[in-house]
Amino acid sequence: MAVTAKTSRFKATLLRPAEPGGEARWAFVVLPKEVSAKLPRRGRTTVEVGINGHRCLATLEPDGQLSHWLRLDQDLLAAAGVDIGDLAMFEIAPVAQEPEPDVPSDLQTALAAAAEARAGWNETTTIARLDWIHWIVSAKQAKTRAQRVADACGMLASGKRRVCCFDSSGYYSKSFRAPKAAD
Repeated sequence: MAVTAKTSRFKATLLRPAEPGGEARWAFVVLPKEVSAKLPRRGRTTVEVGINGHRCLATLEPDGQLSHWLRLDQDLLAAAGVDIGDLAMFEIAPVAQEPEPDVPSDLQTALAAAAEARAGWNETTTIARLDWIHWIVSAKQAKTRAQRVADACGMLASGKRRVCCFDSSGYYSKSFRAPKAAD
């Protein structure tokens, strides 16, 4: 990671999620507000991150409080040589250009079946695509997610390029939050 004026450094304790969701061990850290303030957006964003010297790209999630949180999966914990409860040194810097997001298979299938929606998708920006995907995957129920995929295709086919009324930071809708830490 090239250290730039936008690189922020901070120390944080790696927290255990209270509800890990049945997945393998993982940890998280909530970024200090002053670190998030240097990032280009309050929603989901990609950053270059250093954890005790181990460098990688990571996606920060919005915490609903105009800040972000970082998930550290088991592989990242091992690569950085850290574990839950450890105090780690972090370096965070925004990427020069947001990478293309991975398109979920249900959205890929729907876009492949709707030429006008696919054309609209192709005309959007990477950030807009990230928000469309975030809106779809943030649905809590399968029925809602399926409806959002259908709605997205309809909106894209009609010329919409951004998700209307979607607060990607979760601040106004409180739809996004950092995990709750275990005691």
